[in-house]
Amino acid sequence: MTKDFGAKPYLFPMPTYMIGTYNEDESVDVMMMAWGGICATDMVALNLEEDHKTVANLKTRKAFTLAVPGVDTLEASDFLGIASSNQMADKFERSGLHATKSNRVDAPVITEYPLTLECEVVEMQDQPYGLRVLGKIVNVIADEKILDEKSKIDAGKIQAFAFDQMQNDYYGIGDKVGKAWNSGAYLMKKEDE
Repeated sequence: MTKDFGAKPYLFPMPTYMIGTYNEDESVDVMMMAWGGICATDMVALNLEEDHKTVANLKTRKAFTLAVPGVDTLEASDFLGIASSNQMADKFERSGLHATKSNRVDAPVITEYPLTLECEVVEMQDQPYGLRVLGKIVNVIADEKILDEKSKIDAGKIQAFAFDQMQNDYYGIGDKVGKAWNSGAYLMKKEDE
């Protein structure tokens, strides 16, 4: 038995990413987004509504950071998705988070976020379904607390959370359940081998 829901954006998990930019007065602007992700080995795609302050900043500065928040920053991150810098000039200060200037792009790095991509705007595409921003990844910054013993990023240590658009909830991510390009590899073998 199934139930139809019509045309809805019901995929799970949806990411929670934080876009960091600078306003015209050099103050920090951060917004949460869920509609976007990796689109090439060194590129990200962000699907945004034109009226966000972040979009004006992207057009002016041509740079941004894209961070993965951990559950320890869930409340502040959610707030940054609720509040608009167009109406609340001190939005970032109210979050209680902290920022430093990126060494590689004209954008802030939020110190509490464990994983940050520093990006340059490559293209802004006005599409019939909204604005798509393509960004080139110029560097990745990872807090040492999310590195394993080989100094590689351990996704489980990020303690990221995903957005559930069907119920408007967040879910923690962290348990490894398999190995990519390995867990199903046994199915590649012929039955007669």
